[in-house]
Amino acid sequence: MSQSPTDLPITVIEPNTGWISLNLPEIWRYRDLLRLLVWRDVSARYRQSVLGIFWAMFRPLITALIYTLVFSVFVRVKTDIPYPIFAFSALIPWLYFSNALSAVTSSVSGASNLLSKVYFPRLILPLAAIGPGLIEVLIQLIIVAGMMAVYQYPPTLAIFALPFFIALTSLTALAFGIWLTALNVKYRDVGMSVPFFVQIWMYLCPIVYPISMVPERFRSLYSLNPMVGVIEGFRWSLLGASSPDWTAMIMSAATLSVLLISGLYFFRRTEASFADVI
Repeated sequence: MSQSPTDLPITVIEPNTGWISLNLPEIWRYRDLLRLLVWRDVSARYRQSVLGIFWAMFRPLITALIYTLVFSVFVRVKTDIPYPIFAFSALIPWLYFSNALSAVTSSVSGASNLLSKVYFPRLILPLAAIGPGLIEVLIQLIIVAGMMAVYQYPPTLAIFALPFFIALTSLTALAFGIWLTALNVKYRDVGMSVPFFVQIWMYLCPIVYPISMVPERFRSLYSLNPMVGVIEGFRWSLLGASSPDWTAMIMSAATLSVLLISGLYFFRRTEASFADVI
């Protein structure tokens, strides 16, 4: 006996009220959608490109070459290790972070067609945006391994900490990105300002200079920048030349934790209005 339309179960989706639950297990239930979106972004990034994935090699190599010429030859920044691998090892997490941050910021506003047609956890969008860049990180790690062989810098046991710092880079991009993408839905000036602030931000990180050049009286304030700890840890895990400033890394991690947790709650609080605003 067939059921009438009135006998069929009805699911009503309503916005959360009161204290927002992150409901992270829901992300796991939609993991297939997450994988699909990541693969879509990866294929779209290199589609109809002559060089394709090789852009992941050329960009950091050329940037490191320019930095070496300017800061090692002209300005003569002193480092404990050869400057080319000093700069390149820091550019790997920075380029991944800057690209992922831009992608996360525009992830929600760029998916208006999905938001208005079907329900899924909106957090899937910024999570998918940080995935494609990991492929480029793996390629760049192969290049830095070749540079380490040329300069005779064998890896140490610190190399086992590298996956942790890669994950920390992803979380940093996500922590800032979920704040920005939620604001970008309503204020598009946010998305347009991100490239400008990222360019300034780079010089507030120990990429072209060692952290030892930062005056001691400013070191605590400087270390509130989460990317300081990420870059220091990334360089240490790859090269193992000298121990990083652990105090700076702890302060950076604490700042990151506050930004990430508060950003997740802010995103969950505002996601109910995304489809209406877009």
